[in-house]
Amino acid sequence: MDKLSISATANGLNYLPEYLADQEGLFHDAGLDVTAAACDPWTGVLDDLESGRADIALGGLWVPAMYAGSERELSVVCQLNHQFPMAIAVRDGGSDDFSLEDLLGKVVLAPGAGGSAPYEFTAGLLREAGVDPTGIRFVRDLSTAMLVELFTAGLGDAIIADLVTATELEASGAARIVFRHLDDGGIMPNSVYYCRTERVAELRDRITRFVAGIDTAMRLVPTVDPHTIDAILKRRWPEKDQGILREAQHQMAESAVWDTVAIDQSASDRWMRILAEGGLVRTAPSYDSLADDSFMADYR
Repeated sequence: MDKLSISATANGLNYLPEYLADQEGLFHDAGLDVTAAACDPWTGVLDDLESGRADIALGGLWVPAMYAGSERELSVVCQLNHQFPMAIAVRDGGSDDFSLEDLLGKVVLAPGAGGSAPYEFTAGLLREAGVDPTGIRFVRDLSTAMLVELFTAGLGDAIIADLVTATELEASGAARIVFRHLDDGGIMPNSVYYCRTERVAELRDRITRFVAGIDTAMRLVPTVDPHTIDAILKRRWPEKDQGILREAQHQMAESAVWDTVAIDQSASDRWMRILAEGGLVRTAPSYDSLADDSFMADYR
């Protein structure tokens, strides 16, 4: 067995195909002994890549983008999420006919302790809709758990949250989901696998087999026995309401979030433009400068 270690930024429902591939023995059948661990804080993935403790990292595309052109050279080898599985929830009493413009003048909680995407991608959608994000007061840079607690206690008019958290808030009666990025955000290469560029040649064979396993798992998600998915949900999130987890998983499965391991170049360019507009990168990195497309070419 060839070993491949992953350092992830979270233990997330949107990472389900990887968990399914592991449970169904897809990596084992490909001669891979894959181990994975989630980092807290998430920035530990960079330390793990640097030390060699991890071969590849799993996290937002915005991280390799921000380091593009620096001494920390990172290469993206495939994606795990083809869309951004987040939602906007508002306090009960909001308009049934919601538009992003309705957020003007409001206080919106945007978790940022796990990364910049919840705010930055939403801000990009606002600009695309002709809405100036500066007309909205965002509370940022704090953890999801802290902002959910504060929102429930009365802070803010709306919150940007992952589908599980947003569905929990809706089920509790504390908020109502009015916008799903899966429905109205278009294609967005969200979570990706990346490694140190200098290790691509060394890891090529292992990464090739790994990407094939992720691709197979993505195609299994809609057809696998529901009890198989339930077993993963219960093992990874035993403290969560399993019905809410299943609902969020169904929403993702019915969207394009797990459609392909191959990054859409135009979607990458759009995300890079949004990051550039937000000042997170000096210039928008090209797709070719971010990704080693050879691992994804067979899946287009």
